[in-house]
Amino acid sequence: MSARPAWSPADVPDLSGRRVLVTGVTSGIGEQTALELARHGAEVVLAARSETRLDHTEADILAAVPSAVLHRTIVDLADLSSVRRAAAQVSQIGPLDVLVNNAGVMAPPFSQTVDGFELQLATNHLGPFLFTGLLLPQLVASGRGRVVTVSSQAHRLTRRAPLDDPRVHHGRYSRWGAYSRSKLAGLLFTFELDRRLREHGLPVTAVACHPGYSATELMGKGRSGRRGEILQAVFSLVGQPSSMGALPTLMAATAELPGSTYVGPGNVLQMRGLPTVVRPRRLALDREAQRRLWELSEVATGLRYP
Repeated sequence: MSARPAWSPADVPDLSGRRVLVTGVTSGIGEQTALELARHGAEVVLAARSETRLDHTEADILAAVPSAVLHRTIVDLADLSSVRRAAAQVSQIGPLDVLVNNAGVMAPPFSQTVDGFELQLATNHLGPFLFTGLLLPQLVASGRGRVVTVSSQAHRLTRRAPLDDPRVHHGRYSRWGAYSRSKLAGLLFTFELDRRLREHGLPVTAVACHPGYSATELMGKGRSGRRGEILQAVFSLVGQPSSMGALPTLMAATAELPGSTYVGPGNVLQMRGLPTVVRPRRLALDREAQRRLWELSEVATGLRYP
């Protein structure tokens, strides 16, 4: 980890005149991120799957920040056609200063998306890959764009990058193995995106972050009945609240950071505490894996960029 001083919420600058899109804003880290951005003056584009839950998030933010300027779009990142529709809608809003790829799913039972992909890779990587590419012209138009991808310490738990055909599924499914690979994909994507943006001379940087051990709704999802309730209670007890889990995202979105920076909690094992610059595992820095995942993602989504 870096020896730089820990960042704190007091370091969030005045964001007046800046426009930020955040995915997955109907609970947890995404909701807290959107609220704090609005509180500091940013114009926020709220993106989520559920219109009803998006109504609640929008109402909560306006109750806390009556002057907030909010937009909204419905997007299911597991459905590439939904991603394209949402991007087309957002294109009418104008330049974007920051895109926060926050939405994700954690360790559900195996399922395939309408496009034939395993759900976690689709939601946590392929959907954000496509969304980022479609919104890139608006990030460029801001003159100082930034892409923030929310990863996880779970990226350390896999021995391999997800470089196989995403429509072909072999052997017994491991929900946690698939989750860890999808979060590793987010880091490989970030570092390859930042490198390509520099090579093309575009005024956009890509950074990543992780929330540490944060108690969010994702922890209990996919576990039905009493077991899910017990797991959620345990995670809520030992994990840091989503208000703290959102701090690495806020730092990644607003601090003066170079491209390819990775932000996470600053205490031992990066589990809790105020955010700082941290290191990913070595596999995330593998240039060949970054390149191969990028090319695979272009084929899977049908979009080549930058």
